[in-house]
Amino acid sequence: MTFVITRPCCNDASCVSVCPVNCIHPTPEEPEFATAEMLYIDPETCIDCGACVDACPVGAIFPDDELEAHQEPYLQINSDYYLDHEVEAGELPMVKAAKLPDRPLDVAIVGAGPAAFYAAEELVRNRPVRVDMYDRLPTPYGLVRAGVAPDHAATKGVERTFASTARKRNFRYLLGVTVGSDVTHAELAERYHAVLYASGASADKRLGIDGEALDGVISATDFVAWYNGHPDHAGDRMDLSSPRVAIIGNGNVALDVARILLTEPDSLATTDIADHALDALRGSAVREVQIIARRSIAHGAYTNSEFVAIGQVEGVDVVIDEADLTLDGATERALTNGELDSTVATKIRLAREYAAQPEGDAERRVVFRYLTSPIGIEGHGDATGIRCVRNRFDEELGGFVPGDESSVVETGLVVRSIGYRGEPMAGLPFDADRTIVPNDQGRVLADDGSTLPGLYVAGWLKRGATGGIGTNRFCGQETATALLADHLADRLPEPERVGEDVHRLLEEREVAPMDAAHWQRIDTAEREAGHAQGRPRIKIVDLDELRSVAVAAGD
Repeated sequence: MTFVITRPCCNDASCVSVCPVNCIHPTPEEPEFATAEMLYIDPETCIDCGACVDACPVGAIFPDDELEAHQEPYLQINSDYYLDHEVEAGELPMVKAAKLPDRPLDVAIVGAGPAAFYAAEELVRNRPVRVDMYDRLPTPYGLVRAGVAPDHAATKGVERTFASTARKRNFRYLLGVTVGSDVTHAELAERYHAVLYASGASADKRLGIDGEALDGVISATDFVAWYNGHPDHAGDRMDLSSPRVAIIGNGNVALDVARILLTEPDSLATTDIADHALDALRGSAVREVQIIARRSIAHGAYTNSEFVAIGQVEGVDVVIDEADLTLDGATERALTNGELDSTVATKIRLAREYAAQPEGDAERRVVFRYLTSPIGIEGHGDATGIRCVRNRFDEELGGFVPGDESSVVETGLVVRSIGYRGEPMAGLPFDADRTIVPNDQGRVLADDGSTLPGLYVAGWLKRGATGGIGTNRFCGQETATALLADHLADRLPEPERVGEDVHRLLEEREVAPMDAAHWQRIDTAEREAGHAQGRPRIKIVDLDELRSVAVAAGD
């Protein structure tokens, strides 16, 4: 028997540190870790000890003889990784700071998502450190709450790790506080030794084509926030009257959107999807989703686990035209010779398996279209279709270029899903080209390249909108380690005011920050409401109601 890592894997590498035989890769010190879709267990090395099972925060590891039918593809996905990856033993790359001095270290963290919590986890291990975590919403956990698809309940298991950090005595929430208006960056800098920004990259990238402003053209960012019950989008109205939806982009978010649109609402009714979204999906006319990607299958931006999962949605056919699976010559030769990266080879294998399936008779289907670029959205007032051009590989240029063949995908709903981008924040330098705050291992850099003492970033604001929960763990830890090293070396500025003064400042501005007790009341109310309907929770999506529940029978 061996153990197998499956779909919910979040890459946080908790399993790596407990494995006695180093059979889980890539490890954080290996170059592949930064871009890995998931972690993999080597079936030839695994000794069946099961230590990794208890360490996994999302319950993604199973014995091979207990896999359910939908998990069986992961046997091959795990073993395939070791066909072209040589692994070596090694230690985690994080260098812990030496014992800290006894003097206090007050840190403000702006943001309450994964990178923020992983940085906080590292900081609060040290008793001289006190962490205050700010977020403009009354609810923590960032994209784990508002971004992870509702049918990915296991992935949300990392919330338990975050909750453990929040229970530390040297950690405090200040939720419902908007940094930049309720309190400024300068005011935080006056009251803390260090301010760490981990507020993410919430804006979406634009296509830059004609017709993008038409009604019926939306961003995946907004759609995901809507079905996940983000208060900013609870009042949105999504028109699901078009039988066909076109999604431009083919990352995991694109597949999430397709899956939610095509899954039977009764199945979603057992999840924590927002009630308003569930009601809208019950009346949806959508029967086909086309996922449009400009490059080849070898460049698919989604993970193989998500590619497998969409083929397991009940009542949905996966449709791929074999002509769309054309590869450039170098990739085809590498595949034939067994020299292609195993993750890419698996992606191609799965796509070819889908393409070889006989045409099904399901009422709903998802169509993957590769080598297809949108060049304009048609319509007058409302979108009616997307004009696309077929791409071809140019050997001389070494890339894909537009060909002569064009077509129109008729649709009344276009979802752009081509990535997220960060936005400037008052008081912080900003690299507009990379849409990040310039930094060195999390230390914020001034325009002249010098370090700005006491100012740090983590997560997507630090490195760009790439990587998932596991990547954010090591990103947050790296920043926290840099901050602790600066404290040890006495490089942090001394606050002009004590941190407690921020409460007086907020009170004067009639801003009432919410603490752990307030969040606990919200969490309890949502879970109790969900339990009554056989669901994990029913999210409260209105800000006023969230505040009302938070203070009920408490303050």
